[in-house]
Amino acid sequence: MPVLAEGSARSWQAGRMPGLADDLRFRGLVHQVTDPSVLDRLDGERLTVYGGFDPTSDSLHVGNLLQLCTLRRLQLAGHRPIALAGGGTGFIGDPGGKSEERTLLSAEELAANVASIRAQLARFLDFEAPGPDRAVLLDNVAWLGSIGLLDFLREVGKQFTVGQMVAKESVRARLEREGQGISYTEFSYMLLQAYDFRHLYDEHDCRLQIGGSDQWGNITMGVELVRRTRQAEVWGLTSPLVVKADGTKFGKTEVGTVWLDAARTSPYQLYQFFLRSEDAVVGAYLRFFTFLGRDELLALDEAARSRPERREAARTLARAVCALVHGEDEAVRAERAADALYSGALAELDARSILEVLAEAPTTTVPRTALGEVSLVDLLVTAGVAPSRTRARTTVEQGGCYVNDRRETDPERRLGEDDVIAGRYVVLRRGKREYHLVELA
Repeated sequence: MPVLAEGSARSWQAGRMPGLADDLRFRGLVHQVTDPSVLDRLDGERLTVYGGFDPTSDSLHVGNLLQLCTLRRLQLAGHRPIALAGGGTGFIGDPGGKSEERTLLSAEELAANVASIRAQLARFLDFEAPGPDRAVLLDNVAWLGSIGLLDFLREVGKQFTVGQMVAKESVRARLEREGQGISYTEFSYMLLQAYDFRHLYDEHDCRLQIGGSDQWGNITMGVELVRRTRQAEVWGLTSPLVVKADGTKFGKTEVGTVWLDAARTSPYQLYQFFLRSEDAVVGAYLRFFTFLGRDELLALDEAARSRPERREAARTLARAVCALVHGEDEAVRAERAADALYSGALAELDARSILEVLAEAPTTTVPRTALGEVSLVDLLVTAGVAPSRTRARTTVEQGGCYVNDRRETDPERRLGEDDVIAGRYVVLRRGKREYHLVELA
């Protein structure tokens, strides 16, 4: 459960929270606002703010991480966050950023996904805090699932023209793409999200919605609906989409999705993903995904410029994100595993860490009785590290073979129990990075 830091709502005095708006600007988190005055309100008022999360999978991913961190920043500054799981809108599917119709999920699938997402949200937001700064977790199926079609059309559909809806980027992009279109189902999504904003305004006095820049059209529809039907002012704030160095965005349907569920992307894999961040994006990621202060961030910027070979910024980023998502213990484990891989200390790792570090390496199972009987050359062939005994012998004699990161030069050497790490593994390596895991059965 997150713990609110000093300077949070619990120490809020004289109705003032210093510096949140400036911090959001410094971090590059302000992309669009429906009214610039809302940024001043973040420093002078206590607001209820919501962000929505799509339950079309049983896990959130790093593309959601920015909004999770932003909601956490708002709560730490004294605002009340609402995390909205879209169990209702999930029946429809947001067309934003998609080139084709989403696959519709069953009620059972959506309910299971929402339950899984709830547990992940609780790692970022404090749902147990006393008083008005307690975070709220809601599922919009609670109200969207009960409103009648005729009532919805009269209350919401009547407020907008087809021209307004077609002009939204998420719709226009689909209509302009040759051979594509958009169903009435997904076309109606923006009206449902607008209704969400009005419901949260009515029931929770929610005045601000946050989201990625691809949500701008949906957010402005909600702002307009509240203005027209409640004669009240609410606001929208978007942040830039998180993109990789090549400009592609993170998402559940993109190749190489990085999940926040440890069962789908291990803590070590998450650590490695951010450790490998390219120089062009590491500064932005540090601002988006960590809670380091301005001076620390600027110092890491300078370190990246003056000492790029040390990768200080990327290491700090990887450690911080892993700790945020999975906890400090898992971050320490992931960091140690990464250091072991690059420093030749694999023998110091436990079984779980070895499997995580070598998750992408080929694995061969051999009987434990082979210890002391099979030569290194034969083991290299059996494991597929070398295509023949001749090539295996040449590799060993030329110094290109490693056992548990120790160079071996005797092709006839027999491996023994002393070569087994974590009770059941031997790690073979050819050259600098060609690993193969041997598991003893």
